[in-house]
Amino acid sequence: MITFVGKNLSRLNLKHTPPPVSSSFTHHFFYTSGETQLGHTPKVFDLLLHRHNFPPELASRVASELSHLNLEFTTTADSILSFLKESGFSNSQLARIVKYSPRLLSINLDDRIKPKIKILREFGFSSDGICKMISLNPSILYSSVENNIVPSLSVLKGLLGSNDKVATVGRKAPWFLTANLQNTMVPNVEFLKSCGVPMDRVSMILTSYPRCFLIKPESIRKCAEKVNEMGIEASSKNFVYAVTTIAQMSNETLEHKLQAFKSLGFSDREILIMFSKEPRVLSTSMEKIKKITELLLATGKFNMGDIGHFPVSFMFSIEKRYTPRLRILGILESKNLIKEWPSLCTICTLSDDVFFKRFISPYLHQVGDAYIKQISAGKEIESEANA
Repeated sequence: MITFVGKNLSRLNLKHTPPPVSSSFTHHFFYTSGETQLGHTPKVFDLLLHRHNFPPELASRVASELSHLNLEFTTTADSILSFLKESGFSNSQLARIVKYSPRLLSINLDDRIKPKIKILREFGFSSDGICKMISLNPSILYSSVENNIVPSLSVLKGLLGSNDKVATVGRKAPWFLTANLQNTMVPNVEFLKSCGVPMDRVSMILTSYPRCFLIKPESIRKCAEKVNEMGIEASSKNFVYAVTTIAQMSNETLEHKLQAFKSLGFSDREILIMFSKEPRVLSTSMEKIKKITELLLATGKFNMGDIGHFPVSFMFSIEKRYTPRLRILGILESKNLIKEWPSLCTICTLSDDVFFKRFISPYLHQVGDAYIKQISAGKEIESEANA
């Protein structure tokens, strides 16, 4: 029996944290309700509160932080905030950026801010994409266009081939624009290519899961060795998924997940097989995996072997896929409208339209009320999730 899964994987300590922003750029403000009122420059406070609709507490703190600046600063701050609003930034995004670093309001608009917005637009970023990126990584506005932003964008375009793909990576991982890609991403891409992973697959992973490409190259190599020991060869289409999945997990998280799988009744061998078929199963929360396992077993139609044989089943939504479909199938069976249930693969992978045509439309007069109620419940769940 294969027993090395937990032992080998749990030795890895490869959790990746995106490259830290320089401490000289970082400002955090923490105050308790018992602290005294902060001193601030009235004109700055009024500008932030009344003209730009900042929350009173944040306006007060920012004004206090910048109280040493001269009165001309107010005009500069107003110009910067007005320009960013015209560029599409929302009030909440501006508040986040200014809270991160109040001194942003004192830098030169024409020399420091406008060139960044311009170059991002030239590389195909939409206004919404630019606003999201900068609000998540405000250090972009402090980085050098020539030494940081353009080189990073150029490297990404060289690997991905188009501005659209570069923009996709930037939206998902804005810290790429301020990271040294020559020391991380480029060696990682070259290593995966040397393992025989086709560039189109590397590109697909880069646009889907960009974070893992900023992991230290030596960590990626260790992960590749372990994945190979587990029986997933570099020629497998799942190799790169397996490497990037393991590389983003700490020892503790990995060990916890392996033990959780065992507690559900899966053997070491079954865990290994599931991982080789769908590496991303280890990225799924154990709470979700437990709920899906219990839900499927409760139907009496599936056993642990069925679930382990089709690990992709853990990737689907409980509320939007499993709950409504299992309930409809149960009603059809109770009314003797179907002789046997479809396979787990069929239940999971059929589109809503195909599932409706195959299992609901022919019996709509028998299950219509239940179907309508289930759809309504699903919409309520979705509305609550989006609220």
